[in-house]
Amino acid sequence: MKDLLNQIYGPLFEEALIEEIVQVAMLKEFKEGDVIIDFGDYIKKMPLLLSGAIKILREDFDEGELLLYFIEKGDTCSMSMACCIGDTKSEIKAVAETDGQVVMIPVMYMELWLGKYKSWRNYVFASYNNRLKEMLTAIDNLAFMNMDERLINYLFDKAKINNSKEIHNTHQEIAYDLHTSRVVISRLLKALENEGKIRLNRASIELLNNK
Repeated sequence: MKDLLNQIYGPLFEEALIEEIVQVAMLKEFKEGDVIIDFGDYIKKMPLLLSGAIKILREDFDEGELLLYFIEKGDTCSMSMACCIGDTKSEIKAVAETDGQVVMIPVMYMELWLGKYKSWRNYVFASYNNRLKEMLTAIDNLAFMNMDERLINYLFDKAKINNSKEIHNTHQEIAYDLHTSRVVISRLLKALENEGKIRLNRASIELLNNK
């Protein structure tokens, strides 16, 4: 674990902080599709993502769930941090987008390090800022973007997360993330293919150009 922490967080954190993380944190592996945090959970540990990707969903009280953002290697989830500090139930769901590893830090150390290490304080504040920007983007997408624009942005996000121009998700899975119907997604994907932006294969969707 220490080697991975040094590789990812070495340029950001003091050596003493990394040593403390190694001593108190728990390394957890996850598989694609695993639910890491669920709605209503009390979150007692803060995640630092070492590898893989996780999608963060918000519950829709009418029906279903809404994709807020993805977190990647080197990221943490600011909403889970807020729940840790406030000792409140989780209002988000974290689902593994890919296989990966995460370091779980007990909340007591998370708060202690805010005063002890400048690098930790900067990291936490920067994480809040980045997640806030992503949530504002998600709100803008819902309020101002048509579904076809949201879909193409989603496909490029998925390609970036998986480091591949081929997306291996069903039309139903995409519809679930974007909180719409499979029929709508299938129609829009066909339109994007006709525009030469994607190619629909038997078990994948291939992006044909850069964003």
